[in-house]
Amino acid sequence: MPTVKEYTTANKPTWCPGCGNFGMWEALKRAFSELEMEFHDYSIVWGIGCHGNGADFTKTAGFHALHGRALPVATALSLARPDVKVIVEMGDGDGYGLGMGHFVHSVRRNIDMTCIAHNNQIYGLTTGQASPTTEHLMKTVSTPDGVLEEPVNPIGLALAQGASFVARGFAGDIPHLAELFKKAITHSGFALVDVFQPCVTFNRLNTFSWFRERVYKLEETAHDVTDRTAAFDLSLTTFHEMTCAPDECRVPIGIYYLDEELPTYNEGVDAAAEPGWRQAEEPRDISKVMASLG
Repeated sequence: MPTVKEYTTANKPTWCPGCGNFGMWEALKRAFSELEMEFHDYSIVWGIGCHGNGADFTKTAGFHALHGRALPVATALSLARPDVKVIVEMGDGDGYGLGMGHFVHSVRRNIDMTCIAHNNQIYGLTTGQASPTTEHLMKTVSTPDGVLEEPVNPIGLALAQGASFVARGFAGDIPHLAELFKKAITHSGFALVDVFQPCVTFNRLNTFSWFRERVYKLEETAHDVTDRTAAFDLSLTTFHEMTCAPDECRVPIGIYYLDEELPTYNEGVDAAAEPGWRQAEEPRDISKVMASLG
């Protein structure tokens, strides 16, 4: 069984000191190790953003996709290689902005993959513009008078589109996050783990201390993970004004919803049962097709 350290390459991380990406990176490696996953058991697809630098630091056969395009790449990988656990790492601007259409369709298809969203509520790589999940009224370099829109609700969107596994984590609680990752990876179907991952450089509102005063674990409550309506109601509790006090807005982390019976898209595709790379081992006779083309 590989140790946590063995999932790391020789490249040193270039994230800002204190970045929430470090906690997420550590939690994922712990999950791999505790699941006894070898390097050929999984593959990771990254989007563009600070999180994408993890492609240099994580030992895997993976792919660094274009901005917002990690999910379609991962979909192809999931269908072609059903023997591999496919993991997508995307940012809030990357996956919920430019890639929002891919996100919604990946959810409704119930593609067999784990989607880990690095939600720092800001565009960190491009120096602090407002992202789709930035707090209402928060001032940024692109919204000097404050963000006018309400933030995107990825948990609510996933639930509305019929997601079979929806969870939220916090990068400041690595053991809890590692457990969420393990459950998501072993789930059959589309598993979303949206992780609040503080940006210590450009988001001075949603800090580690801000979250620690507000997060609570769903498994310590009476929440029923099979109740989609209750899960959707919970998703609305994270919409709040930037000035709210800890007792006015609390942030639930843990599994919101779980459906272990929903069929996956992969199960209905012949390519998933008989991958193209296996079919290609025997040359096909296309002479009739070529003759028909004149």
